[in-house]
Amino acid sequence: MREVVVETNLPFGKRRKGKVRDIYDLGDKLLIVATDRISAFDYVLPTPIPNKGVYLTQLSLFWFKKMETIVKNHVLTDNLKEFPEELQQYKEVLEYRSMLVKKAEVFPIECIVRGYLSGSGWRSYKETGEICGIKLPPGLKESEQLDEPLFTPSTKAEKGHDENISFKKMQEIIGKEDAEQLKELSIKMYEKARDYAKNKGII
Repeated sequence: MREVVVETNLPFGKRRKGKVRDIYDLGDKLLIVATDRISAFDYVLPTPIPNKGVYLTQLSLFWFKKMETIVKNHVLTDNLKEFPEELQQYKEVLEYRSMLVKKAEVFPIECIVRGYLSGSGWRSYKETGEICGIKLPPGLKESEQLDEPLFTPSTKAEKGHDENISFKKMQEIIGKEDAEQLKELSIKMYEKARDYAKNKGII
């Protein structure tokens, strides 16, 4: 088994440390490395999980590929042999847990689609009867399937807590046209992933 990777300190470009991923600016592209850090409820927990970053990266690549018919993505390659030569010596750290990606404009929004009433959505519903400003009928139970998928965006915080926001607030932050497009794409991707998972016996 490979060593646990809690943090990377590669001597290339400027490093930005997220909750789970380390991102290196290589000039015309970015190197994204998924560590074995755990983030839950917006906190980084003290105990890492061996190879978590490997599984996270491979899962991400699977879904990027699966969603290509709906939206393009930023991935250039995850093949270490296609990485810049100076990165080759860091195979033990990078292999299977990293990818090179195009630089792109980032919307400061996390696009969340809910098919079931659970998590922070359930907590919000219990308190207000709503999720992100969307009124729901009374009497729903925890983890109950919703009549149709709900788009419930949140802010995307580099540090600290993400905050659930209304679609109207999202429009104010990034503009109406982009918000509408992100909502449409998010629901299409959710439906495709839901149908794929259902065929595998997964909710």
